[in-house]
Order: sequence, then C-alpha cells, then structure tokens
Amino acid sequence: MNSVTLTRQTEDFSVFDIDRVRADFPILQLKVNGKPLIYLDNAASCQMPQPVIDRLVRYQTTQHANINRAVHYLSEVATMEYDSARRKLQQFVNAREDREIIFTSGTTDSINLVMHGYGRKFIKTGDEIILTTLEHHSNIVPWQMLAKEKGAIIRVVPINDQGELDIDEYEKLFNERTKFVGLIHVSNALGTINPIQRMIKFAHRFSVPVLIDGAQAAPHMALDVQALDCDFYVFSAHKLCGPTGVGILYGKATLLEAMQPFKGGGDMITSVTFEETIYNTIPHKFEAGTPPIAAAIGFGAAIDYLTNIGLDHIAAYEQTLLEYATATLSEIPGLRIIGTAAEKTAVISFILDGIHPHDIGTILNQDGIAVRTGHHCAQPVMQRFKVPATSRASFAFYNRKTEIDALAAGIRTVQKVFL
Repeated sequence: MNSVTLTRQTEDFSVFDIDRVRADFPILQLKVNGKPLIYLDNAASCQMPQPVIDRLVRYQTTQHANINRAVHYLSEVATMEYDSARRKLQQFVNAREDREIIFTSGTTDSINLVMHGYGRKFIKTGDEIILTTLEHHSNIVPWQMLAKEKGAIIRVVPINDQGELDIDEYEKLFNERTKFVGLIHVSNALGTINPIQRMIKFAHRFSVPVLIDGAQAAPHMALDVQALDCDFYVFSAHKLCGPTGVGILYGKATLLEAMQPFKGGGDMITSVTFEETIYNTIPHKFEAGTPPIAAAIGFGAAIDYLTNIGLDHIAAYEQTLLEYATATLSEIPGLRIIGTAAEKTAVISFILDGIHPHDIGTILNQDGIAVRTGHHCAQPVMQRFKVPATSRASFAFYNRKTEIDALAAGIRTVQKVFL
C-alpha cells in the first residue's frame, strides 16, 4: 500500500469534515462549460475517491494476474486480494459466511442470477410473484420474463400519493400460491425508504423468499442482512464510490446451494466430462469464467473508504442535505416535488410547470450542474404520478448546501428562459 492510501485510510473521520472529504474526489475540481462541476446525479453513479483510484492503479501495475489454480506469485497475490475483497463485502453486509457473497457485474446481473438460478428451478405454472410499483426495471423485467416462460402471475403492491407502499395491500396479496417477493429497499426515482424488515417478516410467515434490491440503500445506510433476515440482497459498486462493472449478490447459503448455475464455464465446476459436469461449491458455482478481479478489489477499497468515514456520519450529513434541499426547492413557484415519503434518502425528483425535464437538465448543464432527467428506469412510478418524466437531484456526502443553492438558482434561470 502506498503512503497516500495508507494515510487516508487511517484518518480520523469521527467529525465529518466536508472540505477534507471533497479533497478526496479529484473529479470535483472539474469545470463544465467554464463553471465548477456541481454533481447531483449520485443515484445513477457516485464519484470515485483517490484512495480507490490508487488501489486500482496499484493492482494493475503490481498485482495483475488471473486468479485461482496457478502457483506463480502474481496469481497468488491477485487471488488473495480478490478473496479479501469478498470478506470485506461479507463484513459490510454482516453475512454469516463469505461464501454467501457472489461477485456479479452489478445489481441487474445479480437479480438475473436469482431469476435464472432460483426462479427457473422453483417457480411453477400458477405461482405468484409479488413486486412493487416502486421497482426499478431491473427488478421487473426479469420476473416478467420468468412469468411468461413459466405461466406464473405477477402481483403488484400499490403506492400512495406520497410515494409510500401500501403495506396493508401488500399483506393482502399473500396466499398459498405466493412463491417469491422482489422488493426495492430505497426507490431510485423517489428516495422512499421501504419498511423492508416488516415486509420480509410477513413474507416468511408464508415461507416465501424475499430478494431486496439494495442499489440505492447500500450507499446511504448500514446494512445487516442477518438482522433483516432477507434471503437475497443485491447492489452495485459504482453507487458506493467503487468501479463500474461489479456488484454482489448476497444469498443465504442454503438457497444458493439449492439453486442451479446461471452461467457455465471455467471455475464454476469441479469436474467436466462429455458425459457429466459436477458443479463447484458456492460461491464459485456462480462465478463462471474470469471474474471482475480489478473491479472487485476496487470495490473492497471503496468499502474500506466508506467504512472509515462511517455510514452513520454519511447518513446524518446526507439527511441535512435532503432537509435543506426540500425546503429550498419548495420555495420555488411552479416546482412540485414528486415523492414526499416520511422516510427518504437524499433524492429529490421534481417537475416544473410547463417545462420538460430534459429542457431543465440541458439548461442546468450550461452552469455545470449535473442532474438526471427522464423516467429513471421506473416507468410504473411515472405512470402512477401521471408524469412522463422528472428531474432528479440526488445528493452524496461530498455535496454542499451551496451546491443546492446553485441548483435552486439554476432552476429559476430555467423558468426565466422558458416562461
């Protein structure tokens, strides 16, 4: 480990220091259209701090090799670092065993793995799958594909005008045909935090397994899959200050062992003949071929970085940003916030009377302000609120209140241009 990385990873973050945090993110020095970058698209992808960048460079320059089987030095080092990253993710979610952590290419890949590995093996004709209106497309489309193939039925939990799930309606959906639940922890479109522990507990009364899409939760709150008692939990590295192209599937060992492999190839086997293939044990059974070695190691470095700051400090600071942004944007005439749940993470989706979200994003970009516009891969949410799209500002622990002020000023500029 180089001295810069070692120093950063041993800093005392007991008091949250926004200036020190921002200094870790070189991209925040960027200028866009001659203006300082104001990056408010963190729900789509979070930026990467220098210690993670350094770790990726160190792997690529001094440790790069393929893992497992080989006995030479570089392969042994790469294997050790890859396995260490798995243990870091185990600790991050408090899984019982490190073999319950499967590296994938991201949240979408993880959900598809469960659909193919569990759903195609155990879901039958007439079975029912419960999803919610808040789901990202990645937790809708795979189950639609499965339902079409198997003749299964999808049931959907509605939401109220605040963007909160109707838990009474959720519980009414269960019957003897209910065989699976797919549930988002935090809505990427609205920021709503769902009461997943209560929902998991109710599903387990019917012996129904529950998959939690934690892509938007993992960056903002401490996780404990054993306390939640979820059966599967998935998220991506790039939303936690890590690289793109890697994520995890947490699954209870008994379920992973019962599942069929999603992909076939090298390392997911113990023996292959043309007559029979014997599959490897977990987690290797689900990691066919060369895995995302560098990205996984970078993921581990990102977990180190966030853990060092403290998820509690991050959550508390981001809550102040959410409260400030909600109050500030609510003062703008003609602006309506979509999604006002009592429990939210630092996401604000909004519309402006008479102005299309894409026009809002285009004008804001001229001032270096990056927001996301569109349906956010959550079209059922847009349909529920009868809007084609929203503008979404999503905040991270390296954002400032002054950037929220700039966003508000930018929105007023948009209104002057179009109204």
